[in-house]
Amino acid sequence: MLTPLNLALPPTIDMSITLKTPEEIEKMRIAGKLAANVLEMIAEYVVAGVTTDELDQRCHDFMVNQQKTVPAPLNYHGFPKSICTSVNNQVCHGIPNHKKLKKGDIINIDITVIKDEFHGDTSEMFVVSEPSILAKRLIDTTQKALYLGISMVKPGAKLGDIGHAIQTFAESKRYSIVREYCGHGIGRVFHEEPQVLHYGKADTGVVLEEGMTFTIEPMVNAGKRHVKVLPDDWTVVTKDRSLSAQFEHTLTVTSTGFEIFTLRNNETIEPTYISPEYFQS
Repeated sequence: MLTPLNLALPPTIDMSITLKTPEEIEKMRIAGKLAANVLEMIAEYVVAGVTTDELDQRCHDFMVNQQKTVPAPLNYHGFPKSICTSVNNQVCHGIPNHKKLKKGDIINIDITVIKDEFHGDTSEMFVVSEPSILAKRLIDTTQKALYLGISMVKPGAKLGDIGHAIQTFAESKRYSIVREYCGHGIGRVFHEEPQVLHYGKADTGVVLEEGMTFTIEPMVNAGKRHVKVLPDDWTVVTKDRSLSAQFEHTLTVTSTGFEIFTLRNNETIEPTYISPEYFQS
């Protein structure tokens, strides 16, 4: 779940960056895996005719009854559901409702769980039946943009390196990056410092240190980058009604690079290294 760049963080959030201890890292590792497990569970239910409300209820029940976790979005600043479901031209923060998914829809499902006080935050794109060529290419590019951003993470690198890599790659494929929302630090607090932009200049911003934990979650639009918020005060959509896609992982900076806490079993990317050749296809 994203931090809006145009909103101040809640006053209860420590504005400094907190480096996590090995014990805290282990708790985040567990929370991240549990969040990934929710996405793995819900995948088979993303079919034509299902409502996003039904998906929300399944995820809620799985989190609360089986995992014994807390759905972090529920009642967070008034958000009414346990997951975010953003369909087609919805960029992020879509509220589950009674509308049925139909063949060809694309949907981002955003999961955040709390386990032993720590958050695991992740999202994935799903396609109802067969995607259009445009949708498939957009989803593929967005996932590669995320992986490319992650591949920049190591001690001594800077946050600007992440955003620059994501923006350069997406724009090379003639897509645009949403700029009003960003990734965020995470731990005991859902959204903490630093803010992780998905665009920008290399060799700028905060220097990465071992023990930092944050999300990277680029939103890529098939059309122009501009967005607006619907009257529900949550759902963000593309102004030109073009398709939008997003993927998200929670990770930490290690002594040699990074560790992804929310890696799913269906992902073939090695958790500690991403080959440059991956992005050439």
